[in-house]
Amino acid sequence: MKGIILAGGRATRFYPATISISKHLLPVYDKPMIYYSLSILLFAGIRDILIITNPEFLPLYQKLLQDGSHLGIQITYKEQKEPRGIAEAFIIGEEFIEDSKVCLILGDNLFFGQSLGQIVQKAAQFEEGAIVFAYPVRNPKDFGVVEFDQNGKAISIEEKPEKPRSHWAVPGLYFYDNQVVKIAKNLKPSARGELEITDVNREYLKMGKLKVMPLGRGVAWFDTGTPDNLLEASNFVATIQRRQGFYIACLEEIAYRMGYITKEQLLELGKKQEKTDYGRYILELARE
Repeated sequence: MKGIILAGGRATRFYPATISISKHLLPVYDKPMIYYSLSILLFAGIRDILIITNPEFLPLYQKLLQDGSHLGIQITYKEQKEPRGIAEAFIIGEEFIEDSKVCLILGDNLFFGQSLGQIVQKAAQFEEGAIVFAYPVRNPKDFGVVEFDQNGKAISIEEKPEKPRSHWAVPGLYFYDNQVVKIAKNLKPSARGELEITDVNREYLKMGKLKVMPLGRGVAWFDTGTPDNLLEASNFVATIQRRQGFYIACLEEIAYRMGYITKEQLLELGKKQEKTDYGRYILELARE
């Protein structure tokens, strides 16, 4: 299985300054936002990863994450010159995907939970169709909403409905078989001129191949696409890390726990950052 992180979209601009930056490089408390989405792919056992982003920001991601070899993974990069919708990721990544299954995660999504690793590893074992996740929300009108039966089979899926059929929102994490490339290439742009991920999911729904995995109590999900949500997520991460002493989305730790790198490699990565709390945390792990 291969993984794609979509870190495209429009630039985040800070006024009155004229400088723009990709929001996925903004810190969520003490680490770049993209670390959180990348950590989910590592937990799922996915080591071949494509990052899709704007041309102007691509060198920044390459400088930050390089080719991923220091984490025991392989990262490649492609450009999305204009934000033409989430589903375009499968068209841009067609050569990367080849004949493999693929997991897509949006670069501004943050997930946390003790059982999350087991959940995504189980999802990665599927053989056919598509898997979306469902998260309970109070304001389903603001999200893509999925309705499903007790066996996890999707019944309906809608984008920001006026009269939601359920209170289960669809977070930006999806697993697809190889049919997704063909489906994406045959999509017609929506009224806003984009290839919608909901339309991809509807095609799998029509085929009776859309499965739903609910994320209930014990799992937190943040869409950090707005300043308020970004602040909320940062406060959440800070609280967990300060109280428990464990870091959320420490890529080096996950790579070590998953067996992608050795303890010696973990130690070297910690030494490179030993003047920071993040680096000292890695060194403590390596010296256990």
